[in-house]
Amino acid sequence: MLGIALMLGFSTLAPMGDAVIKILGGLLPAMFFVVSRFAMQAAFLAPIVLTTKTFRSITPGQYRLILFRTIFHIIGVGSMFMALRHLPLADAVAIAFVMPFISLLLGKYVLGEDVGLRRLLACCVGFIGTLLVIQPSFVEVGTAALWPLVTAVAFALFILVGRQVAQQADPVAIQMLSGVMAVLILLPLLVLGAQLNWPEFGLIFPTGKTLWLILLAGFLGTIAHLLMTWSLRYAPSTTLAPLTYIEIPITTFVGFMVFGDLPNQLAATGICISVAAGLYIVFREQANARASAAETL
Repeated sequence: MLGIALMLGFSTLAPMGDAVIKILGGLLPAMFFVVSRFAMQAAFLAPIVLTTKTFRSITPGQYRLILFRTIFHIIGVGSMFMALRHLPLADAVAIAFVMPFISLLLGKYVLGEDVGLRRLLACCVGFIGTLLVIQPSFVEVGTAALWPLVTAVAFALFILVGRQVAQQADPVAIQMLSGVMAVLILLPLLVLGAQLNWPEFGLIFPTGKTLWLILLAGFLGTIAHLLMTWSLRYAPSTTLAPLTYIEIPITTFVGFMVFGDLPNQLAATGICISVAAGLYIVFREQANARASAAETL
């Protein structure tokens, strides 16, 4: 029950954080936001980690995995920022929910996990649903509608690598170290890009409402990902996976309340198809897990 409560907390906070990011999309260059996001993650969590000394739970061999995890996290956060700048909130999140299908394929072809034909067919159906969401957005904003797909691939790889460290190392220490790594990687690029006037690399000094929104986005993003990481310690992923789909109706509600956006009929149909396919995959995973447990007994 604790794991379920934590995942519900993630599914509630994540859409709120995305709404704040969408507002910031019109106020900040992308690279500046990403650097700020990870800097705040490190700053929020460093006092906790240094006080509890939980960083000692990270072994030398795990640092490399955390670095790869951080790189995928950077790509995921940056591409989602660009997606939310151009797309309605619900559409961007719904397209990004192709991630479970990508994770399933990565599990099969990278980790060698057994994936049955019915689950592969469900992946195809789910991707068709995603295309239905993309199509009207693609007509309106062009290739910017593909940013959520980049987000989906990045976070699928993020979760794939994260599996290897989340069970052994402390989640707070992982998040803090990831924030530090991201800043060390990105800050020199931000300064260089600002000097060369690269697009999306502007260096600014936010004040007033913009500063408060940046702090809020960093706080919500940090807490949401901690809740998700902690939830996996208290409940199996097959139990928690269906709860992530609650994020879509919550996102739709937040998008309507804040921006007045609702998916059109074609996009809404695609969302329903994707959710149905995703839930089918989850329930198949649960059935296979129960069957394996029964055979073991």
